[in-house]
Amino acid sequence: MRSSRLIHRPRSPALRQSGRARWWLLGLFVVALAGGGGWWMHRQAGEGATAAPAGAPGSDGRKAGGPGRFGGSPAQPVSVGEVRREDVRVQVSAIGTLNARATAVVRAQVTGQLIALHFKEGDEVKAGALLAEMDPRSYHAALGQVQGALARDEALLANARIDLVRYRDLQQQNSIASQQVDTQAALVRQLEGTVAADRAARDAAQLQLSYTRITAPISGRLGLRQADRGNVVSPGDVNGIVTIAQVRPIDAVFSVPEGLLSQITPRLADKTPLPVELWDREMRQRLGTGVVSALDNAIDTTTGSIRVKAAFPNENGALFSNQFVNIKLQLDTLKNALTVPATALQNGHVYLVKDDGTVAWTAVRAGPQDGDRLSVQGDLSVGAQVVTDGLDRLRDGAKVNVITPPVPGAAPVAKARRFDPSTLPPEVREKLAKMSPEERRAFITERRAKAAASAPALAASAPASAPESKAKP
Repeated sequence: MRSSRLIHRPRSPALRQSGRARWWLLGLFVVALAGGGGWWMHRQAGEGATAAPAGAPGSDGRKAGGPGRFGGSPAQPVSVGEVRREDVRVQVSAIGTLNARATAVVRAQVTGQLIALHFKEGDEVKAGALLAEMDPRSYHAALGQVQGALARDEALLANARIDLVRYRDLQQQNSIASQQVDTQAALVRQLEGTVAADRAARDAAQLQLSYTRITAPISGRLGLRQADRGNVVSPGDVNGIVTIAQVRPIDAVFSVPEGLLSQITPRLADKTPLPVELWDREMRQRLGTGVVSALDNAIDTTTGSIRVKAAFPNENGALFSNQFVNIKLQLDTLKNALTVPATALQNGHVYLVKDDGTVAWTAVRAGPQDGDRLSVQGDLSVGAQVVTDGLDRLRDGAKVNVITPPVPGAAPVAKARRFDPSTLPPEVREKLAKMSPEERRAFITERRAKAAASAPALAASAPASAPESKAKP
């Protein structure tokens, strides 16, 4: 077998010199890196000593060497609301659907071709208004035939009556047999029946002819057209010609828990109105106000609720049938109740702002809410301030800084904004482009100083000009 041995070959002087150079370069890099880090740390320490010497205020308002980030408890900025006494409505929220007071599908009552349409989709119409016309020629012809038969039978009846009178005169003279008189009398009665049938047929033909003029059966809002001119329509058409929905007034149907019946039924029995408000899907806009008009006669055992119907005038026509609405039913009114902003309540308590700038944790008992005000029962005085924003950062006895809300109509505070050369006149922009960098900086600094000096003057003149504008007739 061939034995394997390691063969050591001597290195050349050039390779040994290259290895030593590589190690020298690495050492110099480490020394340079350590020196640069030390210089940077020394510079930062010098800047900190210059900016905040011992005992001087720091950048965050605390003294150097004082408490750090977690060493103190600065005043927390909060918004506040006022405790007031006012009437509070006791309301129940529900969801419901609007239903038209009456709905009618306008259909043709006879078969024929539409020759005219006299309505516009979506318009309001009165009962009896002409909506469409059908081809009446065949019905005119049928009426003429019936009228002709009636005239013929009336003439026969008149002649038969004259003959009957003549036969009776002859009978008194014993010149004619009694049987002939009786036969003539029977003929008169037969013709009277024929004339009566002809008159009924005439009335029926006239009625069929009147059906060629299609009128509105009720007053209301028209829907979309379901048939066009030239179509042959008949009483069996499912969709008809158009639909009419009576939406003035309009009804809302909603459900309330059966436990509220004890508060609703006495007021309905006493004819006391129960106000109802309609709100849109997002509860941002009130759509209308009305009153409860009726209760259902049975409770839904599945949900334990009863259906309620409320009527709304809908004078502006903004409410539509089958529209989804949010409903607020007013059951009662709390007179002179103690109220706070609804956002001030947190887990059954409020933070009361004291005169020394601290807050006191105060337990209250919440009652009905009316809009953004909440009725409460507790140790609160009228006119006191409670925290409405910033509750999550507070504790009992914490110091607070009340943020004053902006006064309505006050001039806005001027804000620093970036210099925009495009707002300058063309000649000034051209002059600015020819300036050196130092001249350009000086020009911009001067413009900003002038803008900052003019801002307080504008803010002071705005309130003073308001009374003058009100004093003008």
